[in-house]
Amino acid sequence: MIVPTSYYLFLGGILFTIGVVGVLTRRNAIVIFMSIELMLNAVNLTLVSFSNHLNSLEGQVFVFFVMVVAAAEVAVGLALVVAIFRTKNTVNVDEFNLLKW
Repeated sequence: MIVPTSYYLFLGGILFTIGVVGVLTRRNAIVIFMSIELMLNAVNLTLVSFSNHLNSLEGQVFVFFVMVVAAAEVAVGLALVVAIFRTKNTVNVDEFNLLKW
């Protein structure tokens, strides 16, 4: 049995929507980073499904680069969250006022 490409695209759309809702509604920096990762994985799923549908490897190469960027984003983002938590004792993005005078 072969799963149609439209099922993968529908699942990717649902995952991306959940990620967008998580970014827009949550105030915890770690949850926002997890929502961004969910959106990146939804894009990866659609790229792989189109790559499989078109019998091409370009989509899988793009997925590799997106995963590298996501890993770097997690490393830098988590380091920033830990540094801010050490100074402010909170990870709530509403209470981050580091750039204010």
